[in-house]
Amino acid sequence: MLYRNFLKPLLFLLSPEKAHGVTVSALRFILAIPGIGALIRWNFRKQHPGLEREVFGLRFPNPVGLAAGFDKDGKYFSAMSALGFGFIEIGTVTPKGQAGNPQPRLFRLPQDHALINRMGFNNEGVEALVSRLKKRRSTNLIIGGNIGKNKDTPNEKAAEDYLICFDRLFPYVDYFVVNVSSPNTPNLRALQEKEPLMQLLSTLMARNETHDRPKPILLKIAPDLSESQLDDILDIAKATRLSGIIATNTTIYREDLTTPAEQVRQIGAGGLSGKPVKDRSTAVIRYLARESGGTLPIIGVGGIETPEDAIEKLDAGASLVQVYSGLVYAGPGLVRAINKAVADLGRKL
Repeated sequence: MLYRNFLKPLLFLLSPEKAHGVTVSALRFILAIPGIGALIRWNFRKQHPGLEREVFGLRFPNPVGLAAGFDKDGKYFSAMSALGFGFIEIGTVTPKGQAGNPQPRLFRLPQDHALINRMGFNNEGVEALVSRLKKRRSTNLIIGGNIGKNKDTPNEKAAEDYLICFDRLFPYVDYFVVNVSSPNTPNLRALQEKEPLMQLLSTLMARNETHDRPKPILLKIAPDLSESQLDDILDIAKATRLSGIIATNTTIYREDLTTPAEQVRQIGAGGLSGKPVKDRSTAVIRYLARESGGTLPIIGVGGIETPEDAIEKLDAGASLVQVYSGLVYAGPGLVRAINKAVADLGRKL
């Protein structure tokens, strides 16, 4: 109630990127106050044996994660963990730092409980991220590394960029996510096609096998794939022994929005997230779970704003879920609310 009635209206007076910075800075400041940090952690965390999940060889304290994009440079994972997340995904990170697209590049659609972003993989580069991860205090927090390619790297050399990020992050993250589904890097989604994707994932998996203890590698896919393309994804996942799928990224479609069409056109290009992608994301999860016979772990993300939304994705076949846009509209209490609902239902894998 505090967030919806007081904090959200104030934050919505700021630009989305400014509000993001103010929010995480305020959280870090509050957590540093003696006694207050412990109180916040106690208030937001929900611990229950029924929440624990073992997925692709990792033990998660609960099934709710923070999606990539919120903490691109590994600046906020410690603070965000205080809100009760079972895992946090950082990135997307690229070998070299890049500014991303010009601002404004993040937009709210309040009538649709949605966001449109065309950030363009803005990040400080993998070396800056590694330097922060080296300083992490808690090794209990599960952290995923979401990796991508630089904008100026041609697709035929994309594997080199992914390998650089993979090699540098390997000692510091618990799992990897290969991001080929952002609509905001030119031609990136072409890497989702069967032949280039098979080559990219095979290259990464081969490098992974050179380690004594290989780490899970997942693929993040777009919600805009056809069933035949999803079948290709499943074939590739089986052939490369992929650890799992994250379904889904943002969509380029704009159908059935409440926001006036002219306003949406003025915003321009970008990936749409939030409530409008919820049903499509769940449909993709359900299809992948059914066609794989439930053998391929899936992290469900897209339009989760209520506990019921999360449970819907778990029922569709997801093993874990992630949130981002839902935090903007529902507030940080969403994580505990989902965990409480899952625990009350006694959900287990």
